[in-house]
Amino acid sequence: MTAALAAAAGAVGFSHSTLASPTQANSAVNLAALSMDDGQLSGITTARIQARQLATRDSSRVQLAGNETTKKQAAAAQLAKARAAKLTATQALTAKRASSLAKAKAAAEAAEKKIRESATRCEMMLSGYHITATFGQGGSRWARNHTGTDFAAPVGTIIRTVMKGVVIHADWAGPYGRQVQVRHEDGTVTTYNHMSKFSVSVGETVYAGDQVGAVGMTGNTTGPHLHFEVLRDGGDAIDPMPWLRDHCGLNP
Repeated sequence: MTAALAAAAGAVGFSHSTLASPTQANSAVNLAALSMDDGQLSGITTARIQARQLATRDSSRVQLAGNETTKKQAAAAQLAKARAAKLTATQALTAKRASSLAKAKAAAEAAEKKIRESATRCEMMLSGYHITATFGQGGSRWARNHTGTDFAAPVGTIIRTVMKGVVIHADWAGPYGRQVQVRHEDGTVTTYNHMSKFSVSVGETVYAGDQVGAVGMTGNTTGPHLHFEVLRDGGDAIDPMPWLRDHCGLNP
């Protein structure tokens, strides 16, 4: 096609050296194109159309390939995001379980420590009291000398065990009214008398400060109070006041 155009340009009498301007050269080419027959022009048009179609197909392939790559990248990013979220959730759950385990362990250790301390710790039997009778005191209110110490307090005042032990008696005890007896680890027995109610039962382990009952007026009594006794090895009663001071560090 180029050769034909060049020949046509020569036929109209123009040479490279005689052209006055690019416009004249373009005119020569146009004249050459006009001098071609219909078959030559149809071939040129067909070639151009085919070239354009090929370029369009190549562009479409590139665009489709780019879209496919974008989709794959988006899917990979979504999968990575889901995996990261799952990992974060797993780490949070692990941390929560570890925290719960640590708290449970700390609570168990605290309870164990409390039990160990309670084995030797002592607590005063009640609060808001005043002493109305002492050990060995005589008088018409008792058949013989007083066998304990009386702590007067309002009815319903909480009565606590003085130290850790096992309840060996929780029942009515004649002139003592409602009575609870607690045997401690060294064999000493403490008794809590004239109570209005019980808060423990036989065989139960109690710790210093645990409630065993409440102040009352049951049995032989002229007013609400706790009659507290200390029985050495569960036998004869001893003076509770020096026992509380020497054995428990309490000074009622």
